[in-house]
Amino acid sequence: QVHLVESGGGLVQPGDSLKLSCAASGRVYAMAWFRRAPGKEREFVGGVDWSGDLTYYADSGKGRFTVSRDDAKNTVDLQMVSLKPEDTGVYYCAARGAFIMGVRSERRKYDDWGQGTQVTVSS
Repeated sequence: QVHLVESGGGLVQPGDSLKLSCAASGRVYAMAWFRRAPGKEREFVGGVDWSGDLTYYADSGKGRFTVSRDDAKNTVDLQMVSLKPEDTGVYYCAARGAFIMGVRSERRKYDDWGQGTQVTVSS
């Protein structure tokens, strides 16, 4: 089991940018970010495959969010720009401990989860 720790959350204004980071304690394959908005279920935001070459995003984040990984550091980042109030939520890092092709949006495809970091977008 790999331990994941997120950082970078906070309170920002609409239109601002924010970068979340996730550090993994060991080797992982596909990695992704999910979020849980108030009163809603946890949903997929974006992810990156094992190689770092392929990314996939939910419609809500396309064009605004970028996921990237650094395997030398065992980290994955979520860069968010043009933030909206509806982006508010707890953001979770997820990782898969076994090889899988592509990026998956299903929660059950990920083995390890971070504790979450709060992002609040409000004026």
